[in-house]
Amino acid sequence: MRRFLVACLVATSAAGLAWADEAGADKAEAAAEPIPEPVMFETAHRGTFNGTRVNYTVEAGETYIDNEDGEPAASLFTISYVKEGAGPQRPVAFVFNGGPGSASVLLHLGLLGPKRAVVASNADADDGAAPYRMVDNPESLLDVSDLVFIDPVGTGFSRAIGEGEGKDYWNEDGDKGSIAEFIRLWLNKHKRWNAPKYIIGESFGTTRAAYLAEELSTGDVDIALNGLLLISQALDYQGSTSVHDNVYSYITYLPSMAAAAQYHGKAGQGVPQDQFLAEARTFARDDYGPALLKGARLTETEHARIRDRLAYFTGLDPAYIETSDLRILMPRFQKELLRDEGLAIGRLDGRYAGDEADDAAETPSGDAASYFVSSAYSALMNQYLLGDLKVEMDRPYIASSGEVGSGWKYGPEDGAWEPHYVNSARQLTTAMRRNTAMQVWVANGYYDMITPFFDAEMTFARYGIPQDRVTMSYYPAGHMMYLHEPSLEAISEDMRAFLRGELEDARP
Repeated sequence: MRRFLVACLVATSAAGLAWADEAGADKAEAAAEPIPEPVMFETAHRGTFNGTRVNYTVEAGETYIDNEDGEPAASLFTISYVKEGAGPQRPVAFVFNGGPGSASVLLHLGLLGPKRAVVASNADADDGAAPYRMVDNPESLLDVSDLVFIDPVGTGFSRAIGEGEGKDYWNEDGDKGSIAEFIRLWLNKHKRWNAPKYIIGESFGTTRAAYLAEELSTGDVDIALNGLLLISQALDYQGSTSVHDNVYSYITYLPSMAAAAQYHGKAGQGVPQDQFLAEARTFARDDYGPALLKGARLTETEHARIRDRLAYFTGLDPAYIETSDLRILMPRFQKELLRDEGLAIGRLDGRYAGDEADDAAETPSGDAASYFVSSAYSALMNQYLLGDLKVEMDRPYIASSGEVGSGWKYGPEDGAWEPHYVNSARQLTTAMRRNTAMQVWVANGYYDMITPFFDAEMTFARYGIPQDRVTMSYYPAGHMMYLHEPSLEAISEDMRAFLRGELEDARP
């Protein structure tokens, strides 16, 4: 409405005042509504995890976060798994997904929770329609740690309340402030200040984990973390943003393209994967990068050599690479790799391939790696909340919020910054140097076509991040590598080894 009034330039002062009065009255009326008491649903359960029988309580409910005036302004809905009889030094891990705008459902029902949604492990089938299957998850970490799943404001059942607004929390300061306060309140409630503490984040959740770790180590209340577990890291967005003129991204994405091309039989046939990807890394760093910087100053011989090597690694037609001026955007690669079969590969996981109606399109119309599994996760999460956890709420559970994603503010609203890529790597560096005991583990999927593994290697080699406290692991799967059952078992073993301090770094 405001845009309409400004554009037309015909609204009267009286109309403007009337609109302002009406809006103010609506806000005052909403603020005047009494805030109900937070709800909490508790249930008792037992399960076997990594061969250990565990009795545990599930606390699923709201925690109110106050604003600067001491009034409740946000309700965070979280699900805590607490072992019965847990002492004050039992480890606890705080878990969230990314987006921004995603609830914690994927890590909850995909990797860490006591129940697991079953989808096609080999990425060869859509989840279809109900009924879906949910099974016990013996890979859950409940044998070694309590788990607290956090849905940030605007996701799950979490929301702004009172005089709070969603936009207050859809930015770094509001996001980390609310989650840091929740962690403080949880530690108080459960008397766990002296327990080992971990944060597990995925995708944008790793961005959040980095700036949250800095907040916890430098804020008014010092909460030292024992470790960060980063799944499909996204710290420096320059390396995970495939757009024209971002030269760096052509380099970071090339090895992931090679991995997907080899998986689909378009490149690297007969070459061991480790060897093929090592070649791709070396080419991207030592040959492709310098060639891109030369641009039009490449000689014809150099140009032809780079073109042919790109064809070798990506499986694309040299003529297509030539037409693309040696610059292959990831969305175009997704569509082009299997165009002759009428398929487009997934972005979150390049193993997936969807049959689309428009075979002549430049880029995919959707992400097969998302729509092949999303319905199952949505249905099973709602069923699990209502059935096993006895949660009854008067609003829908938002697994993925477009409103949060589109409304997220990545920089100051006053426009003080010139445009730049999101980057929380320096904040991780600060947190690690303030807390010299904090360890970091990074899980990478070879077929992750959105946060490429080579970008992770290049990011963590820079920014002053202490190398001796970083451990990386790799899996033959995508962004949510735990959807691949062999990778689920491997990642669970690696997480336990990391918590024990026994995991070896797999960086080449």
